[in-house]
Amino acid sequence: MKSPVIAWRNIWRNKRRTLITAASVFFGVIFAAVMSSMQEGSYSKMIDNVVKFYSGYLQVQQEDYWENKTINNTFVLSDSLSGAIARIPGVTATAPRLESFALASSDELTKGAVVIGIDPEAEHRVTNLERWIIRGRYLHPGDSGILMGDELASYLHVDVGDTLVLLGMGYHGVSAAGKYPVAGIFRYPMPQFNRQFIYLDLKQAQELYWAPHRITSLVVMVRDHYQMPAARQALDTLIHPPLRVMSWDEMQPELVQLIASDRLGGKIFKAILYVIIAFGILGTVIMMFAERRRELAVMIAIGTQKRLLAWILFLEIVFIALLGVITGLAGSVAVNTWFYHHPIRVAGEAAKAFTDMGIEPVYAFSLMPSVFYNQVITVFILVMLVSLYPMIKTACLKVPQALRG
Repeated sequence: MKSPVIAWRNIWRNKRRTLITAASVFFGVIFAAVMSSMQEGSYSKMIDNVVKFYSGYLQVQQEDYWENKTINNTFVLSDSLSGAIARIPGVTATAPRLESFALASSDELTKGAVVIGIDPEAEHRVTNLERWIIRGRYLHPGDSGILMGDELASYLHVDVGDTLVLLGMGYHGVSAAGKYPVAGIFRYPMPQFNRQFIYLDLKQAQELYWAPHRITSLVVMVRDHYQMPAARQALDTLIHPPLRVMSWDEMQPELVQLIASDRLGGKIFKAILYVIIAFGILGTVIMMFAERRRELAVMIAIGTQKRLLAWILFLEIVFIALLGVITGLAGSVAVNTWFYHHPIRVAGEAAKAFTDMGIEPVYAFSLMPSVFYNQVITVFILVMLVSLYPMIKTACLKVPQALRG
């Protein structure tokens, strides 16, 4: 009879022990996969909050702009360069912006604001800005109105249809001043945007700041942040000084550091979980060997090779681990798929804590392949390590003592 058949039959000689051990692997794989999925989903959501609400995955800028954000560090985007960027594989949308600062005034109230000139159609493809309008309407190309955050509008006591005055400094030091009707009020899940941002049509912004045809950045979107490195590499071949390319992680180093520290904490927790799984399997293996010590000695005494017995014991451990891993993998795929399509919404004080940190109040999940295959690989490494115990003990088994015991 072949060794795998013998090993398979042996593990069912004690069904309870086999099922309990397989169940420990099953729940370990599910917990680790769900935890990894929630982590990666949360990271993706945090990145999406940054790139889809404001920065984009990549930006083309004048090389001095990020360190010195003045309207003097702007550039003229040629049609040929814009077309070449749009044709890069993986690029889904691009949007030009002219961004500067101004004092927003209404009657006797004044507050500093970030003024962003946009192409309404292109900006909607990048940030889905129209979705966040809560009053009024979205901008159309050539529109003379503005969009502003609800907290900024509340502070200045203005609403849809009221007029807002913008005062600032334009290109090369000229004065910038204009009166604009409020076309719409938006509310982002990120409070700092609602307190500071004003959007107006790109041509209107260029006229306000006396910067015809000039922009501060071209925002470039890709399908997701996993596609970003390839798009960045292609973009670097097109962009030359005095322009440069910046990615979201270069523009948001604090977020990168937060994700790295949180991922480290997750690895420590999963390491503890895997240690528990390993000791669960090891306990089963020790009991298995202790119960069959005399049986193994008899088989060796009648001529069975120790090497063959060690191989059979190894296969028994592998079969038990496979039972747990396969069922755990199937269970984790089902659970994570459900939560991927039905993310957990946060409400109450917890939701407020999320929004105060600039994060959309939702626990998102990921279906990245690594979320699943990493658990399988890790468990099998543990199985390989645990399987050394019966193999070594069988090789060192003293038959006379085992028979007397």
